[in-house]
Amino acid sequence: MSATASACRKAVWIWTQSKQVFTAATEAGFNHLVFTGSDEDQQLAKTWQGLASFKALYCLGGELRSDVGSLEAVLHPIANPGELDAVIAAVPTIAFLGSTTIVEFVDWKVIPAENLVAAFDGHPGRLFAVADGAQDAIVSFEALERGTDGVVLRTENPADVFAIKEYVDRRAGGASVPLVYGHVTRVEPVGMGDRACVDLCSLLKPGEGMLVGSFARALFLVHSECLESNYVASRPFRVNAGPVHSYVAAPGGKTAYLSELQSGREVLVVDSQGLTRSALVGRVKIESRPLILVEAQADGQRHSILLQNAETVRLVGSAQSDDGGENERVPISVSKLKLGDRVLLSIQDSAARHTGFKVKEMIDER
Repeated sequence: MSATASACRKAVWIWTQSKQVFTAATEAGFNHLVFTGSDEDQQLAKTWQGLASFKALYCLGGELRSDVGSLEAVLHPIANPGELDAVIAAVPTIAFLGSTTIVEFVDWKVIPAENLVAAFDGHPGRLFAVADGAQDAIVSFEALERGTDGVVLRTENPADVFAIKEYVDRRAGGASVPLVYGHVTRVEPVGMGDRACVDLCSLLKPGEGMLVGSFARALFLVHSECLESNYVASRPFRVNAGPVHSYVAAPGGKTAYLSELQSGREVLVVDSQGLTRSALVGRVKIESRPLILVEAQADGQRHSILLQNAETVRLVGSAQSDDGGENERVPISVSKLKLGDRVLLSIQDSAARHTGFKVKEMIDER
């Protein structure tokens, strides 16, 4: 069943006989359910349609048809290279008709999925894959980065529906966080501390970084080390994020401590306009380094962050240009920060956190 959204959003159809999965799917906004063509399944579909509105698709003889008989997709089992080659050879015809092709891999999955994604690239036809669980669905969605256009999630476990819903929401493009300017009120070296460099599995562009802060109520946009420097080579995968106690923004509105990040965790990458994407952590380097305290006033409150006191560590803010004007939303080295400068922050709508989740409770962080 397909989640409604923008054209770039991945589609999810659900194939199940579990009422718990059906309930989870309708709550998640997935509105295509797949059934076999048996009398029993047709009766099950009619029963469920009395509980919620969705499009029922019946799979019979390799074709998926709606309850009014219209052809919606064709299912191709793939068990060997010959069957894979046959589907690839048929792509121009399939795409011309604008239909949906669903492939079901009997054994190996990653390489044939990549081959099919490449074959469908540039064609109007849609490519789906049958996924037995959320992890299989994610593999299909990430094949050759572009991924399949959708999956048929075949499961009897509601947890799979929740997991793929979270994944699709997180990967959908265009998500953003509001950023505001705070005026710098304090810049002061404070001594040594254990700071964390977060090395990501993705390359970051100028303007991108991570949201980090000493308190949950506001996080600063810390720029990556993608810029060239006279001191060290560019490291476009790295964010020198600050000491280990700091909060860092993660996908799904969550936070984590820098100290608990490790290879395989996901963090939120944010650009100077607030657009977001998720990125995998490749490694975290924790070393003792001199720290600098930066405080900024925004939204009527004082907010702070500790960072390594080094020329290559930058916040994103506004800086005076050579002609006396002001450059907005540019990286500023902490070594050049002055009182009154403006830096970008994300003001959080809840000051309290419990294991990374927002909670409504009284809290006093200093």
